[in-house]
Amino acid sequence: MTINFSNALGLAPQALELLGQRTSVLANNIANADTPNYKARELPFQAMLKDAINGAVDPAEPMAITNAHHIDATPADSIDGDLQYRVPLLPAIDGNTVDIHVEQAAFAENTLQFQASLRFLDNRFKGLISAIRGE
Repeated sequence: MTINFSNALGLAPQALELLGQRTSVLANNIANADTPNYKARELPFQAMLKDAINGAVDPAEPMAITNAHHIDATPADSIDGDLQYRVPLLPAIDGNTVDIHVEQAAFAENTLQFQASLRFLDNRFKGLISAIRGE
């Protein structure tokens, strides 16, 4: 009998992929908190995970060219099209929309979600290992 990792692991791998990408976006916002005219970005994690649940998109799978007339659309950062601009609570005079307190709170929340997903995935693997060993 074969083990189907998609069924055994659930959505944890996709959630980890999305949370990792969101970590990168939030870190980029924090790093550019003092950059004039920098616009804060956000990865809509909930919407993208809902799409992954419904099977609409696999965040780890690149776009496929299905016609010879299609343009290769595999940028270095594949999430760029899914990023949204964050609406600032209080825009700065220099055009920067990063609110450092909002970004740090979002980063901390994202870190907790990442750790929880990683722990869930770890427990799934431990369960599979004990099932294989017959424990």
